[in-house]
Amino acid sequence: MVMLDTLANALATIMNNEIRGYDECLIYPASKLIARVLRVMQQHGYIGEFEYIDDKRSGKFRVQLLGRINKCGVIKPRYPVKWREIEMWESKYLPARGIGILILSTSRGVMSHIEARKLGIGGVLLAYVY
Repeated sequence: MVMLDTLANALATIMNNEIRGYDECLIYPASKLIARVLRVMQQHGYIGEFEYIDDKRSGKFRVQLLGRINKCGVIKPRYPVKWREIEMWESKYLPARGIGILILSTSRGVMSHIEARKLGIGGVLLAYVY
């Protein structure tokens, strides 16, 4: 099986396990991008702890689910966004003001749209969570 978008697969796995009410899930293959997106989700309280499991292949993440995610997914195509445009994308992907986060890849690393707006930097839209 060829996997084209590992981040989309990871977020779909989280979403499916969240819907079924599981308290943890395994995400594979692991990648640095997935790790950074998970870190942002963790900082904003959507997931609990996560750990990398080295299976001598591409690795896995064990993610603790808290039942706080209503919906999450990748944004495709990955639009480039200037920091002044973030609000427009917020209204497009999030249900209401102040609910949920957009995850961006910026020149200063992967972060939420809130941090990006504070720093006044744009980036590329990766995902949304609420």
